[in-house]
Amino acid sequence: MTPQDHILVVDDDAEIRSLLREYLQKNGYRVTVAADGKGMWAALEQAQPDIVVLDLMLPGEDGLTLCRNLRARSALPIIMLTARGEETDRIVGLEMGADDYLAKPFNPRELLARVKSILRRARALPRNLDPDDARTIRFAGWTLDVATRNLRSPAGVVVALSGTEYKLLRAFLTHPNRVLNRDQLIDLMLSRDASPFDRSIDVQVSRLRHRLGDGAREAGIIRTVRGEGYVLAAAVEVEP
Repeated sequence: MTPQDHILVVDDDAEIRSLLREYLQKNGYRVTVAADGKGMWAALEQAQPDIVVLDLMLPGEDGLTLCRNLRARSALPIIMLTARGEETDRIVGLEMGADDYLAKPFNPRELLARVKSILRRARALPRNLDPDDARTIRFAGWTLDVATRNLRSPAGVVVALSGTEYKLLRAFLTHPNRVLNRDQLIDLMLSRDASPFDRSIDVQVSRLRHRLGDGAREAGIIRTVRGEGYVLAAAVEVEP
């Protein structure tokens, strides 16, 4: 941890805000708190935090809406907090772009552990080569329209992608010719519903290869690097 680590806590419960601010500050973090979405956006204009802890149930804009809007503007790590522990809520939060999900009541030590883990993993990622305002990405004869999420083959055929396939493809396209392990792919897809050892990543890579007609792993666009992970072996061109 460095002295610059800055956490923004957004929760309408004053007691929780006070508790987390005190606890996290004692552990060496700089902490800013906000009670709602308006306060969150105001805090973000003042200073860029390293991670956002965001409550689901907020007055005005709820946490899911705020999470989606924040994710559209930034790659800041987000931990969702909620008093509702249903599986559906957790999945929706992750789909909106949250990096992790913690149900109330929780031990502040668990939140601290997750903050440390997320920051450590995020900083281990290779630098993103794709600008945030990219509109079109071209690779190996394929064209991805970021706005519509349409993927067009070299023959001009539009290939439908699921939400997970799109996220995985974007992860590869933003880091071409770099080996990415399963843990890094999970981070780049902004999902925490799988562990670094979860073989579901392998399944998703296989499905994406199928979409790309990429059956021969070693000679194809997405190659397997034994014992390390996967690499998109293609030049990538980005158009704003």
